[in-house]
Amino acid sequence: MRADKQKITRLLKTAKGQIEGILKMVEDDRYCIDISNQIMAAESILRKTNKEIIHAHMSNCVKEAFQSGNENEKIEEIIEILDKISK
Repeated sequence: MRADKQKITRLLKTAKGQIEGILKMVEDDRYCIDISNQIMAAESILRKTNKEIIHAHMSNCVKEAFQSGNENEKIEEIIEILDKISK
């Protein structure tokens, strides 16, 4: 992985903390909308983390594949991940 590991780790730990907080909210029978808002916040951090990883992949791995003439596999990977993201 070529993404900034410290940044990715920090983001994932933040998302983990949010998810643990959501579980506590559910256990405490908190208000549904409050829980939903926290779920959306956790999703947002995970999306941001994924964007960072994909950006690093394209900036490094895909770029190197194009330079070495092995771009077809990397193009297919990007198409597959974009299909998943768009669902």
